[in-house]
Amino acid sequence: MAIDRIENAFEYHSPTDAQQRKYVAIRNTAREVAYMLTELCPDSRELSLAMTKLEETVMWANAAIARNTPP
Repeated sequence: MAIDRIENAFEYHSPTDAQQRKYVAIRNTAREVAYMLTELCPDSRELSLAMTKLEETVMWANAAIARNTPP
């Protein structure tokens, strides 16, 4: 793994206003999906896993924005 990739992965990335707006949009959409899943799916291990994966999706999407948007 390249040193610059390691440094980027473990560096704090202060969000810009544009990035903040993207984070909010992603969270709002994920929240809507979470409510839909809760309404449509029975309470189960599978639903729990789906919710966990949705949270992970938001996390990785935010990381993509933070790590790969030029300053």
